[in-house]
Amino acid sequence: MIELTRDLVDASALVERATSPRVGAVLMFLGVTRQFDEDRETASLQYEAYEKMALAELARLESEARRTWPISECLIVHRLGLVPLGEASVAVVTASPHRSEAFAAGQWLIDTLKERVPIWKQEHWVDGTKDWVHATELKK
Repeated sequence: MIELTRDLVDASALVERATSPRVGAVLMFLGVTRQFDEDRETASLQYEAYEKMALAELARLESEARRTWPISECLIVHRLGLVPLGEASVAVVTASPHRSEAFAAGQWLIDTLKERVPIWKQEHWVDGTKDWVHATELKK
């Protein structure tokens, strides 16, 4: 399942969807808006996307992860629009019989998403300035 949304990310619903008697591990990564980035204070983040291309690339990532690791679930949700402090902008959930595969797939998915998916982030600082962060500059 992949989704772009302007709504809050429902982490509990994603975990519930990924959980089944067949799996021994459900891994969730949440990317959350933090207050400070180095020495600058963040007010919020703004995300924009080329939605058709972003959904197509997310689908490719899901397929590639399913081919590479024995995961039974792969859920990716990314928010668009304004994301206030403390709220999730991205969720990646993987489920598999064993934790090592869930961790490996989840790590690969979030890292590769940041490199390949046409979603852009604008930092809104408390001093009123704004800066676009290019994908190649995103920090892990």
